[in-house]
Formats: sequence, structure tokens, C-alpha cells
Amino acid sequence: MALSLDYVVRETVGNLRRNLLMTAAAILTVFVSLFLVGAALLLRQGVSKATLQWRGGVELSVFMNADATQPQIDAVQRSLEQMPEVRRFSFVDQAAAFQEFQRMFSGQPDLVESIQATDLPPSFRVVPDKAEFVDAVGQRFDEGAAGVFEVAYAKEEIDSLLKVTRVLQIGIGAAAAVLLLSAALLILNTIQMAIFARRREVAVMKLVGATNWFIRVPFMLEGMLQGVLGAAAAIGVVAVVRNLLAGAVGSNLFGNQLLPRSSDVVGTGLFVLVAGALIGTVGSAFAVRRFLEV
Repeated sequence: MALSLDYVVRETVGNLRRNLLMTAAAILTVFVSLFLVGAALLLRQGVSKATLQWRGGVELSVFMNADATQPQIDAVQRSLEQMPEVRRFSFVDQAAAFQEFQRMFSGQPDLVESIQATDLPPSFRVVPDKAEFVDAVGQRFDEGAAGVFEVAYAKEEIDSLLKVTRVLQIGIGAAAAVLLLSAALLILNTIQMAIFARRREVAVMKLVGATNWFIRVPFMLEGMLQGVLGAAAAIGVVAVVRNLLAGAVGSNLFGNQLLPRSSDVVGTGLFVLVAGALIGTVGSAFAVRRFLEV
């Protein structure tokens, strides 16, 4: 028997109408499964984005001696300019350091009055290109560079930050993979149940001479539509939840760092949509195969 587009569309629509309950069950299964997958993927992207921002904010200070000469300051500046590990840096002279000191200890006037601008060391505030480069930059100037008094950075805190964010990314990525596999198995099982209820229909078509592909294609198209509809519903709910969270977070800095961007939602939505279509199509083809042997 030859396949025609008209027959495939008519048979697919007819099957969906005749089996509304199983169709609804399959779509709901796809929706719930892929909603969890999409949410996990967006959470992972949010953590990755926040990690980049936190790492981009890591800073170390290269304190010069209070009596450092201009050639010594210029030498440190040239070294920083030549280091590929350094994203940007700024120089804080003694006058700027004294103003900062006054702001920090404004509540202790006796201490402020006892300090002069010439007592405070100038410094370079350095932001490395990656948080992992903090040690390399710090060691470069902490090993007896001329005119350098001290290199200050929160080494233990930075190491802890890197470990935590690495574990979060791996953990959420693994959870997303497990959810995707679980979704595929759950959807496959639902599709198999739907086709099992129509096994006699498949057997009759085989007995009258229908080829395997003649029987299989309408089921595959049906599964694809169920997958796409369930995935589309999951994408819509994920987008609504994201917008609600954006409204709730408002201007909160930490919340905004973790909140995925609209472009992330679109990219994840396309992935979920393709995953739903593939799982529905392949699941239907696999499920109907066992009933083709008559």
C-alpha cells in the first residue's frame, strides 16, 4: 500500500479524536516531564550566569610602599598591562586612598585625625580575567616586586566560591540529564499504553496487506504532535513562571543574577520543543514496532 499525505493527515487526526483520553494523558506526560527538564536547564543557566558575574567581580589589591618611587609604580603598571590574566585595573593614589579611609572610618574622628594622606600606601585594584587567575596575578607581585608592600585578596573565599559554583553546575546538569531520561521513558511508556489499546487495529491492517511503514507513519506523526503540544505547554508555563519571578525579584541584585534572561528562555524553549517532537516521534515508532509482527 502506498502512503499519501492526505491519508496520513486524515488517519492521524482521526486517531487523536478517537482516543482523546490517551491523547490527553500523553500530552500531559510530555508537559510535566519537559517542564521539569526546562526548569532545571534554566536554573543551570542562571547559576552559570551568576557565577560569571561573581567571578568577574573578584578583585585583588597590590599595595605599594607609602614611599614607593614613581619608577617603581610605573614598573608595576607595565607588568599589569602585559599580563593576559588581567582584565582591568585602576590605580589609587595616596589622596584617593585617604578619601576612602575617611569614608570607611567616618564614625571614628580620632582615628581619621591621626592619619595623614602620606601615611597611606597607593595601590592597584586589579580584576583578573577569571577568578582562577587570582593566584597567578597575586604571586607575580607577592614575590619581592620592587616597591610592593603587600598583595591582598581573599584566597580562601575565592577557592570556596569556585568549588561551590562548580558543584552546583555539575549537580544541576546531572539532574537535568536524569530528568530528560526519565521524561523519555515516561513518555515512551504512555505512548506504548495508547498503542496497546489499538493493537487489534494494527493487526487487522497487517492482515489486509498494509506495510509496516504504512501503519507506522500515522502513529509517528501522532506521537510527534503530542510531543510538540506537550512541549509547547511546558515552554509557556516556564516563561510565565520566569516573568512572575522577575516581577517578584524586582531590583534584588542576587535574585537578578540567578534569574535567566529572556534569550535563555527562548533557547531552552527551542531545545524542549525539539526534544518533545523527537521523543514523541521516536517513542511512537518504537512502541508500534512490537505490534507489527502478526
